[in-house]
Amino acid sequence: METMTKSTQKVTNNKSLRISGAEAVVKCLLEEGVDLIYGYPGGAIMPVYDEFYKYEKELHHVLTRHEQGAVHAAQGYARVSDKVGVAIATSGPGATNLITGIADAQIDSTPLVCITGQVGSHLLGSDAFQETDIISISTPVTKWNYQITKASEIPEIMAKAFYIAKAGRPGPVLIDITKDAQFGELDFTYEHCKEVRSYNPVPEMDPNSIAAAAELINAAKKPFIVWGQGLTLGKAEKEFKDFIEKAGIPSASTLLGLSALPSDHELHVGMVGMHGNYAPNVLTNSCDVLIAVGMRFDDRVTGNLETYAKQAKIIHFEIDPAEVDKNVKTDVAVMGNVKDTLSAILPLIEKKQYVEWMQEFHDLYEIEFKEVIDGQINVNVDGLTMAETIVALNKATKGEAVIVSDVGQHQMIASRFSKFKYGKSKITSGGLGTMGFALPAAIGAKMGAPEREVVAIIGDGGFQMNIQELGTILQTKVPVKIVVLNNQFLGMVRQWQELFFDGRYASTIMTNPDFVKIAEGYSIKARRVSERKELTEAIEEMVASKESYFLEVAVEMEENVFPMIPTGSSVSDIRLK
Repeated sequence: METMTKSTQKVTNNKSLRISGAEAVVKCLLEEGVDLIYGYPGGAIMPVYDEFYKYEKELHHVLTRHEQGAVHAAQGYARVSDKVGVAIATSGPGATNLITGIADAQIDSTPLVCITGQVGSHLLGSDAFQETDIISISTPVTKWNYQITKASEIPEIMAKAFYIAKAGRPGPVLIDITKDAQFGELDFTYEHCKEVRSYNPVPEMDPNSIAAAAELINAAKKPFIVWGQGLTLGKAEKEFKDFIEKAGIPSASTLLGLSALPSDHELHVGMVGMHGNYAPNVLTNSCDVLIAVGMRFDDRVTGNLETYAKQAKIIHFEIDPAEVDKNVKTDVAVMGNVKDTLSAILPLIEKKQYVEWMQEFHDLYEIEFKEVIDGQINVNVDGLTMAETIVALNKATKGEAVIVSDVGQHQMIASRFSKFKYGKSKITSGGLGTMGFALPAAIGAKMGAPEREVVAIIGDGGFQMNIQELGTILQTKVPVKIVVLNNQFLGMVRQWQELFFDGRYASTIMTNPDFVKIAEGYSIKARRVSERKELTEAIEEMVASKESYFLEVAVEMEENVFPMIPTGSSVSDIRLK
């Protein structure tokens, strides 16, 4: 993407100001409307941090306890705020500690600008102290990256970084700045980037594709919609709701698409995927037209591609040409921002209802309820279940909270049982599946949407991967609510060991510390419940708290998450037990 460094459209005419490269970095952030940044200082980025000190009234820096915490917090902030998240770190280990979060943001299309310090340009390639080639390391997991070696490059490159991060399909950008570039001086002016030569972030909409898609939809007998996070990224929730209500088509969400449509909408038939709902998975292989909206046919959604929706015509609403025909061959690709394409197709869609087709979804839901759901929420065992905990949380929050989940069994249960009234209410690590994501991401989400209740749902394994970010809560006083579902196992791995490895629990049993004492050590009010009679009152106490709150719920040790599509199986072979 060398051409991305050559062209910037000038939209401002700021008077020249002689300043250091480090101060230019801060001024660029302010020009882009950044008021919150997450990071961790070190030698190679110290000149920029010195400028943060001077601009602390204009730019709030949050000191996380680990660079991975910083980038996950920036992700959570970006996912709820419609802004670009910003994380900053020093060279070497500071930079490499960002990589997991950057990779997570790349696959989940989260707009980030990550800034790393670097050794002086004269030391590049010499294996100097804390030197790593972060450009080469990050190239596979960034939308774009660039190493700045001269102070004069800073304004143009920073402008491009923010443009590229948020244009079209969003993603992470990394800018590496050598220490001499930070100390050097430049005549500073800032020009917002509006285009980059050779980069077309939004494909032109084709009226012929719109017409062809409408024709297929109108002729369908059993149409089915699967939507993904593209609806949220494209700000197309209203257009989608208008579309499905006119078309009358049953619609299911991917994991990252959850909350784009209210959970109680009459056409919302559940979640697809490995641990999704029974009906939408099974009936994927019965529909005659499958309409994919802002999703990428991930393997956790499709199962075995050789058996996925082979009977159906496929319509794919997508902004990224690289995703079309990548996994599933489409009959009609509708390219463009989904907000625009859904608006364009709406007048061509006939108003319909599919009573008998919808009844098939309802009938299969009743089977799932009887075989799976009822036993998870109407419990006849002594121990608490994950599902009943989420149901109690729904009641306490009235479905209005932002739910941030980590990765594992609790993630699937939180996704299956949480109820959402509003958009941008479900945040999780989807494509990369990053344990340790939820705690820092919840901190960022609460800072990005301070008016909303934010609850992190975490397993005992994932919680300990970034447990140090309790220190960030201590220092910032951000009122995040934390629920740890403690089954004393790496639960999802243990489930696979039970089902597919003859119950050999290799390295999945967890000997855990006293989480309540640890939380209290960080001045966070904390409580542990292990009996059903305590659960509702404890959750209500947590939700009512105006400060951060930690709640540990001791749940059944060997509870499994069903339904489940075994790896390599067809979506219609989903197991209920």
